[in-house]
Amino acid sequence: MKIPLTAGIALRYLRAKKSHSAVTAISVVSICGIAVATAAIICVLSVFNGFKAVISDRLDTLSPTVMITPIHGKTIANPDSISTELRKISGVATVTPTILENALAIANGREVPVSIKGVNIQEYASVTALQSLLLSDSLAPAPTLPELIDSFSYESSGNQEEEDPEPGAIFSIGAASSLGVYPGDKVLLFTPRREGSISLSNPSASFLTDSVRVMAVYQTNQSDFDDDRIITDLNLARDLLQYDWESSALEISLKPSANSQSTIQIIRNSLGKNYVVKDRLQQQETNFRMISIEKWITFLILFFILLIASFNIISSLSMLVLEKQGSISTLRALGMTRRNIGKIFWWESMAVTFIGGIAGLVIGILLCLLQENFGLIRLQGNPSDLLIQAYPVRLEWPDIFITLIPIFLIGLMAATITSIFARSRAPK
Repeated sequence: MKIPLTAGIALRYLRAKKSHSAVTAISVVSICGIAVATAAIICVLSVFNGFKAVISDRLDTLSPTVMITPIHGKTIANPDSISTELRKISGVATVTPTILENALAIANGREVPVSIKGVNIQEYASVTALQSLLLSDSLAPAPTLPELIDSFSYESSGNQEEEDPEPGAIFSIGAASSLGVYPGDKVLLFTPRREGSISLSNPSASFLTDSVRVMAVYQTNQSDFDDDRIITDLNLARDLLQYDWESSALEISLKPSANSQSTIQIIRNSLGKNYVVKDRLQQQETNFRMISIEKWITFLILFFILLIASFNIISSLSMLVLEKQGSISTLRALGMTRRNIGKIFWWESMAVTFIGGIAGLVIGILLCLLQENFGLIRLQGNPSDLLIQAYPVRLEWPDIFITLIPIFLIGLMAATITSIFARSRAPK
């Protein structure tokens, strides 16, 4: 393909040896600056993608495939009838009501605010990966599902006999550590009464209380689930919170053969506008939003670094214009217009920018692929305590195209400024 005369002269200037070594040095520094900044953008964006992927891979632990919550208020008034209707949808495997509310736990002289989650343990174990998260050792092996079901059995306060043992509960690693409890220990739970008046003469009467026995401890390596949560029987949670049939949410698992997006849309259509239906990613929307915000703020910071690096291109090409003053006069004498002389240096500026940008893209992609496949940069700390051993990296091709945009804009800006300066130096 025949290239324009001005572009050909620009490439010749780019390859030609400069009479002043400073011009060559500044040009090399300019290209290296653009390359390093571009590679940094690719690497940083890929690291944020990697952390997002790590969170996504952990979502199938205690997050159900689908969660339904009321759009108004805190509870669903008729969870059983809604569950019956949802089970008729072909892609739905399990529907279980749950309750999540704050409480106060007391054990070993410690008082710790916790969040209690009331569940039907058999259904909840099928909706989540709870069984695989239970911690165990040689002295306290993790209980089996039948043992959990048996320990969670609880009758409402009106039917429960005083000599019945405390129902079992599963504690998060954070709640167990804060209370200093182990499997087999007893914990008291307190919740404020929702109904009735407060007695100033007997403040303790303003609370409902019950006791649970630590059946197991779990750990997900996610702060939302690990900090202060206690999983207990649904009926116990209802008694403590003075609920009859209400629930905070409905948690759903889908059949392996089901199309998740179409099934979720069917669930939304069947429930109407009074309920919020979220998939796993939407349940962790805050975490993903924070990662996205940090990712693009970092992108903007690196963009400004790239912009500063472009000033070197303008300065080096301005020096080249001064060096080629004799050639510019010759070209004018041969009849070349000042506009075309400006185009020569426009092309050279674009070439320098894109050489640095493409080199940076190649370096960044290679570094990301090496880290993704070989984990060259390791995380500091005890490997047994780390969820991942190396910095997570995931290269996404849209990020590469996004990175090309500031490179093009910076190249265009530098080329325009250089072109204007070259025209101003051309004889009239």
